[in-house]
Amino acid sequence: MGYVAVKGGTEAIHNASELAEFYRVKGDTTPIDIKQIRAQMRLAIDKVMGEGGIYAPEYAAIALKQAEGDVYEAAFILRAFRTTLQRNYYSQVINTREMFVKRKISASFREIPGGQILGPTRDYTQRTLDTAKATETGIDIKIFLDGFDAKIDPEKLEGISTFGKVIDLLQQEGLLAPVDPTEDRSLIDITREAIKFPAPRSARLQMMARAETGGLMALGYSSQRGFGAVHPTVGELRYGTVPVRVKDASGRNRYIGKIEVTENEMITGSKAAKKGTPPYFTIGYGLCFGHNETKVICMSTLDTAMRRPEMGAPANDQEFVLYHTEGVEAMGFTNHLKLPHYVTFQSSLSNTRAAVERSNQNNKEVEQQMIQMASV
Repeated sequence: MGYVAVKGGTEAIHNASELAEFYRVKGDTTPIDIKQIRAQMRLAIDKVMGEGGIYAPEYAAIALKQAEGDVYEAAFILRAFRTTLQRNYYSQVINTREMFVKRKISASFREIPGGQILGPTRDYTQRTLDTAKATETGIDIKIFLDGFDAKIDPEKLEGISTFGKVIDLLQQEGLLAPVDPTEDRSLIDITREAIKFPAPRSARLQMMARAETGGLMALGYSSQRGFGAVHPTVGELRYGTVPVRVKDASGRNRYIGKIEVTENEMITGSKAAKKGTPPYFTIGYGLCFGHNETKVICMSTLDTAMRRPEMGAPANDQEFVLYHTEGVEAMGFTNHLKLPHYVTFQSSLSNTRAAVERSNQNNKEVEQQMIQMASV
């Protein structure tokens, strides 16, 4: 959908933009350094990168600063910036079995390969407001870091950093549903090809990886509450770094660095396909940039839901889920309502006025007829 820019008002638009910048800096405080944003707002940075569709922590920090902390606007800015970049390579498929694990948990099994690793999380703490953060200083941070370093035993740093997966346990027992031969397993690039429904799983996962976390959570939660009847269990949730490789001109795979990702595999029980067949477990999958556990849990829930078309359940409808969780498009369309719609509204206004006038005229005619009948 396209909109014609309003002619005139250039000076007003420039002044409005300048005023917004004034509101950002009017407190006359020390500018927030990009390194500070990257270091201390990592979860916000990860959301911006995920929804912006590009792994670039520094640019995400700049966008977040520019947008005054508005994650929607920052993701919009980053997505627009991404479109200006030249694509030189396609990376090889990342292998999450190579992940250097920072956090790894399972709600399905108590004992898992490598054990439960809680990692960085606030899941098990009370959500009490820490007012000490209001007066935190550099000295306070240094004292904490020194104390943290003192607890680390250097001898324990060397060891296994990659582990087997929980789903391997189910697969070894033959408890996972076999691959559906009718499912579309083609690979498409949603940034190069227009989405068509029904969309292959590769497209669905790509779109959800860039989707807005809150949108995914709303629909994922709806399915868990009964509007779609998918109530899974976390098989394994992982957060860590994975290596990225590209193939050079000679055909050799080259390691170019590592990125942080969050991955989740959700286990759902399924009914027997037909009489005489066992009720296998199915796996819903989710993976996104950075550390965003809510997103991957909802992704994997919806991955399962969309493989079970069901009338009346929004979470099971591919088009409903994928279009309505696309944060940049949803935010853009919602906010375009603030732009001039003079012509369309005036047309509606004219039609409404004419209809009201006709109705009033008809009422007057009926009233006159009633008066005449009463006088007779």
